[in-house]
Amino acid sequence: MPLAQPAAAPRQSAESVPTGAPASSQASDRPAAPPRTALVVLAGIGALALDFIVMILVGVSSESINALAVLSTPIASMVAAYYGITLSIQQVRNERAEKEKAIGRADAADASSRETEVWSAQMESGLRVAMAKLAAAGVGTDEVTKAAGTPDGFF
Repeated sequence: MPLAQPAAAPRQSAESVPTGAPASSQASDRPAAPPRTALVVLAGIGALALDFIVMILVGVSSESINALAVLSTPIASMVAAYYGITLSIQQVRNERAEKEKAIGRADAADASSRETEVWSAQMESGLRVAMAKLAAAGVGTDEVTKAAGTPDGFF
């Protein structure tokens, strides 16, 4: 009765575990601002420019400077708040994508670990069968035990 051939060891390759984002998205650490953010910032700058033009046309005085401060402060605050909120949302989105990639890599590593455990169990089973057949045939198994690297009394 011939012995069955042992299964091949699972192979680890660069393709089996996802490495993350494509090379094109790794080129820049900072995400590009969406066009909508740029539009809001430009609209805010335009509103401030309009305030300055009105102040120049009306005449520069302490009252017009105070009026400009009253008008431009809320505009600048709203633009800054919008930009900050948009940037925060983008960072959360990026972190969630990174989390998903990390979970995918962890799942791939877990599957590879299970495959390795199955393979090692098959190898141990095959070695036990071979040792039992050698012992039944009256052949010494000291060399096999040493080659397998098993402790005394393992079989």
